[in-house]
Amino acid sequence: MSAAVAAAAAAAIMSCNSARSSGSSGASRSHQLQKGLLLPSPSPSPSPPSPISLPLPLSRYESQKRRDWNTFGQYLRNHRPPLALARCSGAHVLEFLRYLDQFGKTKVHSENCPFFGHPHPPCPCSCPLKQAWGSLDALIGRLRAAFEENGGLPETNPFGARAVRLYLREVRDAQSKARGIAYEKKKRKNPTPQQQQQKLQTAGNGTYQVQQGISNGGYVVPRNALSDEAAVLGVGDVPVFN
Repeated sequence: MSAAVAAAAAAAIMSCNSARSSGSSGASRSHQLQKGLLLPSPSPSPSPPSPISLPLPLSRYESQKRRDWNTFGQYLRNHRPPLALARCSGAHVLEFLRYLDQFGKTKVHSENCPFFGHPHPPCPCSCPLKQAWGSLDALIGRLRAAFEENGGLPETNPFGARAVRLYLREVRDAQSKARGIAYEKKKRKNPTPQQQQQKLQTAGNGTYQVQQGISNGGYVVPRNALSDEAAVLGVGDVPVFN
């Protein structure tokens, strides 16, 4: 009995001593903090948020090129029988261009029309609407670039076939005669030092002078020579398949 009482008393004394030591150490630390001897442990700073990389928006040309490429791909899938891109030739490209004429918005007068060769007919006529030459020329340029960007080889590019170039030339000459519009060859001139200096200044300011015409395939086309849709570097009247 006395041994148990003695053990309990010893345990009580040891717990009191430990409480005193912990209390004294806590009081000593707070006293040192007040005197500035110890600095409080800094709280961990939050990590900065990782930057979110947003994709750059496509340019007007790239957006139009993607739409044209998708339109041509849909045309191949709707072809009877369906046509694979690897088997597409210049003849199929010509078939595609002739197909687009039904969606054109450019009046092309026939030889029997009294307004043949008249750039500004006084009244409407029954001549068909077709795709403007400038629109077709720009379309072929975008499709030719898109073909090679999607893994096609330059030597097998159907949009660069000789038959396609000849067809575009025939369309240009025929529409020039029918509409009374001359597509003049763009002449290259060596710029004078003053012109070079002016070009550098405008490029540095981020502004560019826009001439009163649109260049298509090396030719200067007056703005009134193209339809409203063709005047914007794209084929606005090319349909989008559903």
